[in-house]
Formats: sequence, C-alpha cells, structure tokens
Amino acid sequence: MMDWRAIWLSARLAASTTAILLVVGMPLAYWLAFSPRRWKFLAQAAVALPLVLPPTVLGFYILLAIGPRSPVGALYARLTGGMLPFSFQGLLLASVLYSLPFTVQPIAAAFAAVDRKLVEASWCLGVSRMATFRRVIAPLARPGIATGAVLSFAHTMGEFGVVLMVGGNIPGVTRTVSISIYDQAQALNYAAAGRTSLFLLAISFTALALTYALQRRFWSLWPTS
Repeated sequence: MMDWRAIWLSARLAASTTAILLVVGMPLAYWLAFSPRRWKFLAQAAVALPLVLPPTVLGFYILLAIGPRSPVGALYARLTGGMLPFSFQGLLLASVLYSLPFTVQPIAAAFAAVDRKLVEASWCLGVSRMATFRRVIAPLARPGIATGAVLSFAHTMGEFGVVLMVGGNIPGVTRTVSISIYDQAQALNYAAAGRTSLFLLAISFTALALTYALQRRFWSLWPTS
C-alpha cells in the first residue's frame, strides 16, 4: 500500500514551494531578462547553482544557515519558539532554494523572448512599467510562466537529498514521498516501493509532457521569418 500521508505532504510542499517561487521568481526573472547590468551573469550563476551543486552539499549549507546557532535560526526561534531544521517550514525554505532555477530560468527566457518593440511601444504611450508587465509581458510569457510552475512542482515532488539533510525522516512532518520510497526499498518492500515509484513516474512524465506542450505553443506564437 502506498504511503498516502507522505504523498500528501509532498504535494503540500510542492504546491507551497511553487506558489512562493512564482511570487519571488517572477521579479527576479524580470530583472535577469531586462537588466543591462554587466555583472548580472553572477546572479544568473547563483540562480543556476542548485542545478550543478550536489543536493547533499546544498542541504548541508542550508542546514548550517538555518540552524539554532545561525542568525536566521536564532531569530526564528525567538519569534516562534521552534526550530527550522527538521520542520516543515525548514523543508519549505530548502525546497524554495533548491527549485529556484526550475522556476526562474523558464520565466526569464519567456520574458526575454517578448518582442522588445511591443514593450517600448507601451512605454511610449505612457503606460507604466508595472502596467506594461501586466498587459503586455505577462500575457505573452504565460506559457513560460506555466512551464516554470509545472517544473518547480514536479521537481519538489521528487526531492530527496536536500529534503533528507534539512528535514530528516519524521512521519507526517518531513517524511516526503521520495524518502518513503527509500524506506520501503530498505525494508525490502519492493511492491510498495514500486507502486509509489510508478506514481512519481506518472507525475514526472505528465510534467514533462505539459512542459514540452507549453513550449511548442509558445514558439508557435512567433513568426519563423
């Protein structure tokens, strides 16, 4: 039997992570797409770092950064009386950092692909930058925004290394579906591990299919000549 409690926890974590990343990631993606700063390649590298950094390394540094002896961890403990490590809140923070490039990069690429002439025409008509973003950039970049949301959700659902380092394996609190699969395999319960793995496989395939479909629709909007 599948561990539905772990699946529900992973879904809640993935939905929360995706929502936060859309709020935080879109302004960052906008800056990366339109900023003329020469040194923005450093920000691009920092955003993309989780793609190449081993999850255990990233998880270790996050664990140090949010521990009770760190400024962030000490402030959180004073405000809430709890600790970030081995809690859902700490897990959420780690997931946001780990999935950041999966949201920001597709959205930044979609923003950059918007015809600059349309943006400048909107500005020339006296429309503010915020209104131009709402009326011109965001609607044209909608497939890229949706792609970032789908990828961040699917990526968070399958997290393992960062989740294990920061959250541990507390049932109902930090035990996600990937950790549940690991525990089932360790217990030689291959039937349950197989069913849960098949569930994640279906989610991953669906996410990729949606991503490619959205990208195909996005590029079909632009003339080829």
